[in-house]
Amino acid sequence: MFSTNNTYYYSLVATILLVLTFVFCSEGQLSASFYSSTCSNVSSIVRDSVQQALTSDSRIAASLIRLHFHDCFVDVNFHPPFLFHSIFFGCDASILLDVGGNITQSEKNAAPNDNSVRGFDVVDSIKTTIETSCPAVVSCADILALAAEASVSLSQGPSWTVLLGRRDSVTANQAGANTSLPSPFENLTNVSSKLSAVGLDITDLVALSGAHTFGRSQCQFFSQRLFNFNGTGSPDPTLNTTYLATLQQNCPQNGNGATLNNLDPSTPDTFDNKYFTNLLINQGLLQTDQELFSTDGSSTISIVNNFANNQSAFFEAFAQSMIKMGNISPLTGTQGQIRTDCKKVNGS
Repeated sequence: MFSTNNTYYYSLVATILLVLTFVFCSEGQLSASFYSSTCSNVSSIVRDSVQQALTSDSRIAASLIRLHFHDCFVDVNFHPPFLFHSIFFGCDASILLDVGGNITQSEKNAAPNDNSVRGFDVVDSIKTTIETSCPAVVSCADILALAAEASVSLSQGPSWTVLLGRRDSVTANQAGANTSLPSPFENLTNVSSKLSAVGLDITDLVALSGAHTFGRSQCQFFSQRLFNFNGTGSPDPTLNTTYLATLQQNCPQNGNGATLNNLDPSTPDTFDNKYFTNLLINQGLLQTDQELFSTDGSSTISIVNNFANNQSAFFEAFAQSMIKMGNISPLTGTQGQIRTDCKKVNGS
């Protein structure tokens, strides 16, 4: 017979293993037909809402896919004693939660998101419409995944089958958002490590970076490249000189760091492979963009070349990588809840 301490230990281990089973097997529980009998028109509701939002805001497509990305990459920092890595509850709509109730710190206010991530009003509008047709059925996490796909396909990019069945988190993790999300100031090695930690490889990194083929970025996220790169007193030598002059004019020293610049100067609102052709001529806006092509010996260079010369290859890889990213350890089954208001936990 086990002692009291042993009984407690084995009970704890069993509980942890049960949690791990939920976390690592949850991807297999997602299904394209998850709402077929409970909210069969959910995809069309989301698509129509995104299309309507695009008529008044050309930036919203890029903003919505960024919301999904920034939701999926947040680590809950749970370290069981026998594991050497964190468990990720990724695509759980925690980024949508405001401060209130048991939410004392919002991911919206984390450094990578504060005054940068947007589109919350569109998500709220989509949720309101869905609640009218299918009350308390569709999760906010699934809305983010569907809105990301609609945003890309409506911008002339690829379409893919979104697997559904995620549930919503009842907690937020501002500290995790501060440390888990790739930063535009990080080198390629660090960014690769962060994606590898959630099961995404080098091809996924390059393909997902291709989302920068539309949307905008504030001067503050790349101005260090324009005048004093790495403390050298000179611009980043990998910047195309003509492009550099344009950026210096748009983002003067000590200027407004919130000024917006097109991530793709050629087709800023179209989802295409111009992002990669821009990298070939040293017109990547963010440091993390250009390093995909300008880092000597990197395995990313051949992938960039392939995507620059073959848009179909990029579209296919992007769709596959979005499915993988959307399936980073979602809450499923009885985990979490289906929020009726994406901004707050039910009952708070």
